[in-house]
Amino acid sequence: MNKSLRKKTATSEAFPRVALVGNPNVGKSVIFGWLTGQYVTVSNYPGTTVEIVQGNSKVGGRRQVIVDTPGINNLIPMSEDERVTRDILLNDEDLKVIQVCDAKNLRRGLLITMQLAEMEKSVVLVLNMADEAKERGITIDHDDLAQLLKIPVLSTIATRRKGLDGLGKGLEAGYIPQIRPVYNPEIEEGVKAIENLLPEKQKGKRALALMLIAGDESLKDWLHCRLSEKVIQKIEEICRILQSQHQEPLGFLINQKRLKAADRILEEVFRKEKRSRGIAASALSNLTTHAVGGIPILLLALYAMYKLVGDFGAGIGVDFLLNEVFGKAVNPAATRVVEYLFPWPFFQDFFVGPYGLVTMGLTYAIAIVLPIVGTFFFAFGLLEDSGYLPRLAVMVNRVFRAMGLSGKAVLPMVLGLGCDTMATLTARVLETKKERIIVTLLLALGVPCSAQIGVMVGMFAGLSFKAIALWAFVVAGTMIGVGFLASKLIPGERADFIMEVPPLRIPTLNNILIKTLARLEWFLKEAVPLFLLGTFFLFVLDRLSLLMALQNMAEPIVVGFLGLPAKATQALLLGFLRRDYGAAGLFVMAKAGELDSIQIVVSLVTITLFIPCVANFFMIIKERGLRQALAMAVFIFPFALLVGGGLNFLLRTLGVRL
Repeated sequence: MNKSLRKKTATSEAFPRVALVGNPNVGKSVIFGWLTGQYVTVSNYPGTTVEIVQGNSKVGGRRQVIVDTPGINNLIPMSEDERVTRDILLNDEDLKVIQVCDAKNLRRGLLITMQLAEMEKSVVLVLNMADEAKERGITIDHDDLAQLLKIPVLSTIATRRKGLDGLGKGLEAGYIPQIRPVYNPEIEEGVKAIENLLPEKQKGKRALALMLIAGDESLKDWLHCRLSEKVIQKIEEICRILQSQHQEPLGFLINQKRLKAADRILEEVFRKEKRSRGIAASALSNLTTHAVGGIPILLLALYAMYKLVGDFGAGIGVDFLLNEVFGKAVNPAATRVVEYLFPWPFFQDFFVGPYGLVTMGLTYAIAIVLPIVGTFFFAFGLLEDSGYLPRLAVMVNRVFRAMGLSGKAVLPMVLGLGCDTMATLTARVLETKKERIIVTLLLALGVPCSAQIGVMVGMFAGLSFKAIALWAFVVAGTMIGVGFLASKLIPGERADFIMEVPPLRIPTLNNILIKTLARLEWFLKEAVPLFLLGTFFLFVLDRLSLLMALQNMAEPIVVGFLGLPAKATQALLLGFLRRDYGAAGLFVMAKAGELDSIQIVVSLVTITLFIPCVANFFMIIKERGLRQALAMAVFIFPFALLVGGGLNFLLRTLGVRL
């Protein structure tokens, strides 16, 4: 179990736990921020890479632990996120639930309410984004809905903190939803038979029985921990007999009954009135997803990010930390301390030499990369919170179809802009093996992670628009070309693209700051140790006189083919350990005037097309197997050098000036 999770569980066992549950993009994080304030803890759920956020709250006058669960569409999991949420609900029988629902999509929310009722969870139903529903002429009588479900129902606008005051009283009530769809007689008989085989004191037996009947394979471990092999075989036999009596999958039949029950409720509480939404707002929303009209908006968003990250983060932020903080304070102080404590030159070089842990490792990580990625995380949070990213996915759907992918592949690709390692894991959401292989290849080939993007945007600040456009054109063209060829060579079919697009919203500063701080915490914990390891690697190579030997060996490629200074070999070597570390080395060279415009573009193209980092390589092994991971690495590294060298040759031969 994750160490931080272990500590957190130990300190919070004495307090009641409340889970925020709901579909993606319904405002759970905003409500979580209101409930918990600034103090939160983030850790991976045991055995997964899914992050769980927890915090303490005194809403209602009693201290409680609030858990912000990953967004779900069903409690029969189709992804690791959904499995984690299901397991949290299943393993904590006394857990209370705040279900957050998009008021515009009540039908979808009620499907989860029914499953929570079958799990015997006490629920407070929050109909969030009431203002957006009203703009669309949607009115829900939440008092009637509360009477029908027999639970507290709140109408809220979480971003404005409206309607949230009733959460404390609602949680104290502790009512289980009184909504119970009646399934086919054969399914009901199967449910009763399985309920009789489950542990006697188990709560929510009906929910478990329905999950098993629907074919939930992820419950196998849970069953083996609590039941004998003989009982498990009986349950499996009941499910097999039930399925043999129906042509359609049992999960489909169960879901159809739930939808009909939801529709009956909607008939009583829902009515649609005249739309009050502004014409201008509607037009802007439609324009952001238009294949042509959305391009100016995309360019405007990228320009704003460039100004924030490139000018403020890489300019003002880096200059201040590098020159004032580290240049005049940290590094001189560290040098004095190390020289006092360690009179031996070896240890002095180890800490404060040209490849010292402080003067290079910490300086790169904190003074150069941290302000850049910090401003990038903030800018990315703005795009995320505004609802623009799903619109971007819709807009570029046609491009992805040319690469043999459905538009759903945009999701892991966009997540790759945050972390390629995590994005490789989320490729599981794609329905076909072909799509998963292509997306994994493209993530490793040309999607720069947030830390690398931040450093690269800092380098863009010294380039012309033509140079930046050339880099983007080469990388995008390479990815599209490789994706197109892969779609022809890899057998299989692509799946259909279905995605719900949330409305455009004004981002909430508090929510963005919490996300930014959480991501910065991740960077400090995960990236900084690798920066120090990379610096140690360089120190060892330098001490053994291998660094110069490697530079000499790589000179025909780095200098002769790529047209870069021999010193750039260090950055390219460490680009595999962490691609942002390699980019940081190039950033330092560019800032010192050691690279001209063509060399900057060539080096950025080359390092962008490297495998992101060693962690991503291990994740590829985990997800796709050692054989496919090695095949991708054997293709990507020479290919990146070939593209970079080819670009250098063309630019020099044609006499292009950037």
